[in-house]
Amino acid sequence: MKLNPMQPSSGNTRHKRRFHPLLVLLLAVIPGTPLAAHEFWIEPMTYRLDPGDRLEAHVVNGENFKGPKVPYAPRHFIRFEQVSGERSRPVRGRPGQTPALRERPLDEGLLILVYTSRPDRADYATFEELLAFAEHKDFAGFEKRHRARDLPTTEIGEVYTRYAKSLVAVGTGSGEDRHLDLETELVALANPYTDELGDTLPVKAFYAGSPRPNARVELFEKAPDGRVSVTRHRTDASGVAHLPVKPGHAYLADAVVLREPGPELARSHDAAWETLWASLTFSVPE
Repeated sequence: MKLNPMQPSSGNTRHKRRFHPLLVLLLAVIPGTPLAAHEFWIEPMTYRLDPGDRLEAHVVNGENFKGPKVPYAPRHFIRFEQVSGERSRPVRGRPGQTPALRERPLDEGLLILVYTSRPDRADYATFEELLAFAEHKDFAGFEKRHRARDLPTTEIGEVYTRYAKSLVAVGTGSGEDRHLDLETELVALANPYTDELGDTLPVKAFYAGSPRPNARVELFEKAPDGRVSVTRHRTDASGVAHLPVKPGHAYLADAVVLREPGPELARSHDAAWETLWASLTFSVPE
């Protein structure tokens, strides 16, 4: 059985990223082909609620807006909240429930849902798999960095943490997204439910509290009929990417940071590299 390498687990379970060598080679030479891109996101049952409606949202682990639903499990997350303006409230639930979020909205207006996972581990069976992932996520100079540290080229450990956000309109949906002090984060610079967007929504990428320039942002677009398309974008010198949007569509934006793990984290998870995954979901009204 092949395990999902980014599925939350308890303890220091090793998840394998294994691909047939020919598949790795083929995907590496086909431009735009996704490889081992296991996103993690919050997906509301509906992005627009009337006051008094029940708020329900799945936590999902997968690709192209499809994947298994992650149940409510406090042992898997550090932070799971509703945020409205300056107010916040932890999400409460019954362990094992799906959707993971099922409660009344905190306030009317623009509601921000936020989820921070606990660090977990995956490993790559071969260096080729890791290089293909690094190329897909646009980590320039990765091979040189890996070899300079004299790291192994088989069974390479990675520790990863997820930072997911979602924007939901309650009633008027008025308000603004804001920086929530996540280690890495995507912040919408316009309100997709109330602002005149034109053809794009500006999103700012942050890392360690500062804007993240020249970073890749992948955008997954789900049409009303369920079809999903993927485009790649890059932040400018101020950390802003202008993402193309269409009325009636739902979106998942994703950006990944790769860094060397701190000594304690490296030891506890037997990891050579650390990845931090930021995601943001929202929809654009008709």
